[in-house]
Amino acid sequence: MTLDFELARQNMVSNQVRTWEVLDARVLDVLAALRREDFVPAAYRGMAFADLGLPLGHGEVMMKPVVEGRMLQALELAASDSVLEIGTGSGFITACLARLAGHVTSLDIHAEFTATARAALRAAGCDNAEAITTEAVREFAPAQRYDAIAVTGAVATLPQRWLGWLKPGGRLFVVQGRAPAMQATLLRVAAGTTEILFETDLPYLQHAAPVPRFVL
Repeated sequence: MTLDFELARQNMVSNQVRTWEVLDARVLDVLAALRREDFVPAAYRGMAFADLGLPLGHGEVMMKPVVEGRMLQALELAASDSVLEIGTGSGFITACLARLAGHVTSLDIHAEFTATARAALRAAGCDNAEAITTEAVREFAPAQRYDAIAVTGAVATLPQRWLGWLKPGGRLFVVQGRAPAMQATLLRVAAGTTEILFETDLPYLQHAAPVPRFVL
């Protein structure tokens, strides 16, 4: 039986994402319009709309649709915003950000991820997004500040230098803490606040895992 991707995508938005308190019309429209199946590894294409984190390789996963929706909503993106994404992965979130904002710079340590994402972004008509192969926790040094930063992998502790990459009024979404009960949080620079949004579990970014605990 052939999967009806259009119907499956609409069901994902209506039955998964909306019921997880994602009510922003712009976010829902983007998730309903973008062909998520085109960003999923071929082996998992039939599961593109499942409530699962799909394997991408290198121990990384594509976030669940509900987590993607909550992240996009929390960032409150304007059409003129510049966005930094840390963790390109499949490129699907990159494409969502590109539809919601003015320009997206996406970083990933794995060259095969950025290469695959570039092709998928071109196919989706996202000409306002770029994917760069680099390491974000220790090495990357931006030439500008951003209105928002979206981190698609977990960190044990937030790298403080990331906050310096935000403009006044900037927002940063990140999942932090120790598995399996990590906290998805939104930081607002101007207010100096950190809002805990929900609990989830994601693989750590490279160089961002907690120091192992030794038990005597």
